Amino acid sequence: MVLGSGVDIIEVKRVKQAIKKWGDSFLKKVFTDKEVAYSKKRRFAYQHLAARFATKEAVLKAFGGGWLRNLPWKDVEIVNDKNGKPGINLYGEAKKVYNKKNIEKIVVSMSHTKEYAVANAILIKKDGK
Repeated sequence: MVLGSGVDIIEVKRVKQAIKKWGDSFLKKVFTDKEVAYSKKRRFAYQHLAARFATKEAVLKAFGGGWLRNLPWKDVEIVNDKNGKPGINLYGEAKKVYNKKNIEKIVVSMSHTKEYAVANAILIKKDGK
């Protein structure tokens, strides 16, 4: 059963500007070391970081939006399997919300162009609960 869904779109230039303005402090606040390392290995690093930012926003919206704005950004980590399929690792408060809502899995999809990154997230609730 679908419990929630979220979608987000962001201009890549906004993420690029934030990185240029605040540097490592922005990266360390929003992204895990794993996310930064993955993105920096890619040809279009800013687009990959923007897609991760949009995916985090989509997940938070799927969780229920506003009241979750105080969750640390790094509690939601975007990872990719060996084939490039995106997935989610949750930590801290985000993991607590996941368990409390009895979620079985989070399905995400993300994409980017030169100028925009977009993502969606769908929360699937455990059967019968």
